[in-house]
Amino acid sequence: MSPLKAQIESAIKVALDYPSYMMLMQELVLKEMSTGVEQSEALANYTLLNNKRMQRLNKTLKIPSEIETSIKNDLRDIHFLVLSESWCGDAAQSLPMVSKIAECRANWSMSIISRDEHPVIMDAYLTNGGRSIPKVLILDNNTLEVLADWGPRPTEATKMAADYKEIHGSLDADFKQSLQLWYNKDKGQSTLQDFLVLLGL
Repeated sequence: MSPLKAQIESAIKVALDYPSYMMLMQELVLKEMSTGVEQSEALANYTLLNNKRMQRLNKTLKIPSEIETSIKNDLRDIHFLVLSESWCGDAAQSLPMVSKIAECRANWSMSIISRDEHPVIMDAYLTNGGRSIPKVLILDNNTLEVLADWGPRPTEATKMAADYKEIHGSLDADFKQSLQLWYNKDKGQSTLQDFLVLLGL
């Protein structure tokens, strides 16, 4: 077994399933804390905001019935292993949809690990040299082979960020606000489409 696959195997053993992660989010809100190495008032506030977003999306996101049927007909045994942190706004927008995808098929599952606690895995899946999250590894649940990876944003949002950065030099507060508006209108559908492409569905 390769060192990376060994790291993935051990990470899955300590990973939280989605309901447990949502419980952790609520506990962090009560403690005014966040996951990850760094702790600050700002990160605790982001965690509070993200918990509200995720609670809302858990209730409102929908997968069209024809897509749900095509997922149910897939014979693979898939596990989505997500690197994330509670303060990450992109994760709050994407994880509820990834969870909905995993729920479509009985032998599909999703679990979440802390980016800061699993640097070997994170550093194997950098985005433009950075530890951007969320990063979702789509695994064959039997062999732990990484079939594909996704993140930190849907394809369309990634292009928006690249275009904005080219003009303005960095992703400032104005961009972050416009990105949140985009997420609100998109309702997880771009994330869903990205995963359908990656899974060949």
